[in-house]
Amino acid sequence: MTAILAFFSTILLICSFLGYMLLTQKITGIRQEFVPVFVFSSVACIVYFCGLAGILFAGSVTVMVGGLIAFGILLAKRLRNESHFRIQLSLFGFFWLAGNLFFFSLLLRSELTHYDNFSHWAIVVKQMLSTDAFPASSSNLIDFKNYPLGISSFIYYVCRFAGNYQQVMILAQGILIFSCFYAIFGIITEKKRFLLYAFLGLGCSSLSFFNITIRINNLLVDFLLPIYTLAIFAVAYRYSGDHKRAFTGALPIAALLAITKSTGIIFAVIGLVFLFYMVFIHDSYTSGGRKLLLVLITLLVAILPYLSWSWHMKTAFSDVENKFDFQNMPEEKTVEQIQEISYLFIRSSTDISTRPAMGILVFNLTAAGAIIFDFLVLKKKWKLWKALIALDVVLILYYAGILGLYVFSMPLDEAMWLAGFERYASSIVVLFAGGLVMTAAVDIENSFYYRIGQVPDEQAFRSVGSKNRYQKGVLACMAIAVTLLLSEYNGILSIVRTYDNSLPYKISTITGDRWYKNGEEDSKRYLFYAPDRDSQVTNFYMQYVGRYYLYCPNVDGICLFYEDNMNNLLSGYDYLIVAEGDANERYLLRKHYGVSGKEGIYRVESKDGQVELIFEESEEK
Repeated sequence: MTAILAFFSTILLICSFLGYMLLTQKITGIRQEFVPVFVFSSVACIVYFCGLAGILFAGSVTVMVGGLIAFGILLAKRLRNESHFRIQLSLFGFFWLAGNLFFFSLLLRSELTHYDNFSHWAIVVKQMLSTDAFPASSSNLIDFKNYPLGISSFIYYVCRFAGNYQQVMILAQGILIFSCFYAIFGIITEKKRFLLYAFLGLGCSSLSFFNITIRINNLLVDFLLPIYTLAIFAVAYRYSGDHKRAFTGALPIAALLAITKSTGIIFAVIGLVFLFYMVFIHDSYTSGGRKLLLVLITLLVAILPYLSWSWHMKTAFSDVENKFDFQNMPEEKTVEQIQEISYLFIRSSTDISTRPAMGILVFNLTAAGAIIFDFLVLKKKWKLWKALIALDVVLILYYAGILGLYVFSMPLDEAMWLAGFERYASSIVVLFAGGLVMTAAVDIENSFYYRIGQVPDEQAFRSVGSKNRYQKGVLACMAIAVTLLLSEYNGILSIVRTYDNSLPYKISTITGDRWYKNGEEDSKRYLFYAPDRDSQVTNFYMQYVGRYYLYCPNVDGICLFYEDNMNNLLSGYDYLIVAEGDANERYLLRKHYGVSGKEGIYRVESKDGQVELIFEESEEK
């Protein structure tokens, strides 16, 4: 019965989204490529503010019903005005739909495995779904409470109606990712030039190369930061002469971007600066004073979610020390430590064997080569050189900001090995590469000898030779793009197929995925045992996974028993959970407590200093 209700609830959710999309296009008139990301971002921001106001569930239901009402009204009008529906699907639309279904089917088979899902992103969503509220300062499950909840609000909204499953969480974030990519194609004006779609598709596919550490089959937001910024770029460029649609289309995207992560405000500012630049340069119909007023209003509204989160942290979490908080640093770094961190940072940033450095070098050289080719051969006055300079400046400033983060804000033990560097760097490299690809696509579009509409479509080429080169270019771009996408697909598929060997799978089969009424945390005390393979115990990965599945903050881990201290150790816990056994563990548990030591849950009975272990059946088989 529950599955049936979830199915119909999911259908209603889809209809609600469609209702908002139809309403958005009818009211704003923005291009269909921008509609999905506009709607999803708007819904996320509304749900986010409902969470701040303490009406997360009621607000979500209201948003859902509003979309259904819009869908019903607009559907009724269309049925009354048209005798039948006509579904028109372009060649690009066909490939886009097929690609989406291809990856969505894979995401629906994916489970969470990445460390940060269990230390923050997924456990936050699980608590929101369990309590229908934002986490409070009293929550013991979540260690890093200062991470904004913009994306988490959207995932909560989708899961609230489609089901509390990891696959739905992953799919919800996947919807945001693919809606951003769809928006990027909105920069194309000549929709009949399939070469432009093939080239831009090739560029977007190449971005997956820098996304290995933050693949789309998890809830990490590092990939969302740059592609959301690219979506703002697309809106700003397409409506550079129409400030109303430019500001309207970009506003919810920038607002959600600002509360995607602590560094999201940086990417939001980058996108808004480009938006304001395009409006000031190309909109000659609006006075300077009016433009400035619109810029100030847009900026204020766009950063309002970020300001509200800062206020929320200062009021609701005033007694909580947060990661990367300048005011709560435990110690200042010495000059020698700063020099060591800086040296390691420079060496890592310039190491060509790493993906970020490789991407920076390759895209700089490729863009420079294209600029020289245009100057010497095509003579079309491409604008790629301007984008290259601007994006290189952004790149340098961003890297300087990352260095400042390590030196002044990050705890010493993490700064000394540049924790998270590859993810931070990959985010800006995706923005850098994506910006260049989008500019190149626009330059190519402006380089055709004939514009679509000037002559019949079959004559829209300068010569037979140029048409032949055009067709070869389409095939080449599509072949490389498909190869890159298959590589990404196979990478995720490999993770799906090997999930049975992962620690989260082993723990989940033992404990089950526990959800408690009203979100009450499990107050029992658990000790997990597993060998320290890949530092899974000493880096607290096993403990965070256990916290997530048990919905319990009192979880500790151990990778080795000391025989003389076993009674004293176990007497402090209610349960021992053997996630992965080994010969030493089985020998000691059999010797002292008469149990096999196989993987599973053991209840700890302690009386008068004597400990007894009682094996219990696992939650899931």
